[in-house]
Amino acid sequence: MSIDSVFVHKMWNDNELSKMVKGGVPFPMMSDVSGKVGTVYGIFDENAGVETRGRFIIDPDGVIQGYEVLTPPVGRNINESLRQLQAFQVVRNSKGTEATPSGWKPGKMTLKPGPDLVGKVWEVWKTSMAFD
Repeated sequence: MSIDSVFVHKMWNDNELSKMVKGGVPFPMMSDVSGKVGTVYGIFDENAGVETRGRFIIDPDGVIQGYEVLTPPVGRNINESLRQLQAFQVVRNSKGTEATPSGWKPGKMTLKPGPDLVGKVWEVWKTSMAFD
């Protein structure tokens, strides 16, 4: 979603994104021309009429689980966004019995939160990172 019109989104998808992602973006891009949604999320600058770049991971219950806001000159990393989304899904599916260490990737070890983990996170992290 951005303050750009649906027509700008179409041009961007057809002329840029479709060259980076086969077939273009596989989901609809939404337009927030008025900045109302950006205002709710704190990323719309009303004086300048622009939004900063924000990524919000919202769970099925509508709760923001993670977000990142960057100024326009700095690009985002889709691989990191996907990794975080997968990590949030693992945690949600485990109903909180699992957590993901820093740099966790699908298929790697997860953490089992509890008193036995205190002071030992680094051991699990070291083991899980050794396979990268």
